Amino acid sequence: MNKKTKIILGIILLLVIALIAAGNYFYSYAVVPTEKDFLSDSSEKKSAELVAAEDWFNDKNNRSEWQLQSKDGLKLSAYYLPAQKDQHKTAIIAHGYMGQASDMPQYAKIYHDLGYNVLMPDARGHGKSEGDYIGFGWPERKDYLQWIDRIVKGDSQSEIVLHGVSMGAATVMMTSGEKLPENVKAFVEDCGYSSAKDELSYQLKDMFNLPAFPLIPVTSLITKIRAGYFFGEANAVKQLHNNTKPMLFIHGDKDAFVPFSMLDTVYEANKGPKEKYVVHGAKHAEALSTDPAMYQEKVTEFLETYVK
Repeated sequence: MNKKTKIILGIILLLVIALIAAGNYFYSYAVVPTEKDFLSDSSEKKSAELVAAEDWFNDKNNRSEWQLQSKDGLKLSAYYLPAQKDQHKTAIIAHGYMGQASDMPQYAKIYHDLGYNVLMPDARGHGKSEGDYIGFGWPERKDYLQWIDRIVKGDSQSEIVLHGVSMGAATVMMTSGEKLPENVKAFVEDCGYSSAKDELSYQLKDMFNLPAFPLIPVTSLITKIRAGYFFGEANAVKQLHNNTKPMLFIHGDKDAFVPFSMLDTVYEANKGPKEKYVVHGAKHAEALSTDPAMYQEKVTEFLETYVK
């Protein structure tokens, strides 16, 4: 081996090492559920609706805690808030990236006021649920199938609606493409992304001004090794192609975290009955807080159409 060949091989080896190091860094930055410095901490004054919802949720007389073990051995936790009068209707509320069930009382209260039981899971790696990685909705969809199964086993007449926000919305969309019992009647997705790959590529460009290649493929491979899935598998669009149940799509037109353009992508992909609600002026995951009255009206009208 001549000197020139050795130099070229040395450079290639250094590049590979650098890419692996960068991929592991980005994995820790995006996939490991630790405090994220890039997430905004809202300090805005709470609305009267949110205060009332939090008071209702925080009253432990109104709720109980459920647990189940995931297929891969994680202990998962959820809050269950029964309706005042059981009508065999249950809403499952899915929170967002680095959130937890207790962040979602205002969404839960919408359903409770409509007579629904409400189940609010902590996603794996969030809140009280075990897990050392974020699945961006892909492994979580399997967890939601288990929550659905638990509801149906407890009430074979149950009618179930899934409502998710941000990563929770992506989870709901990915769940919609699975084989579901007839008990599942409809979905509401609020500002969900088209795929983990698309969302992480967007964030890499937005935050670091870096192209997706080669860091996203390298990090995806590391994620497969460490967490068991590729970014390309966590694809809401592919799952929506398999969905035949009604879905309400919600997105704020000022969303800079999950770009507004993704709304049309996921809406067009859905094969079942669908409706679209654009909240003008709303930033990411702020559709409800921007116009709570209209949000509740749109959700209520959708449910009245598809959940009898």
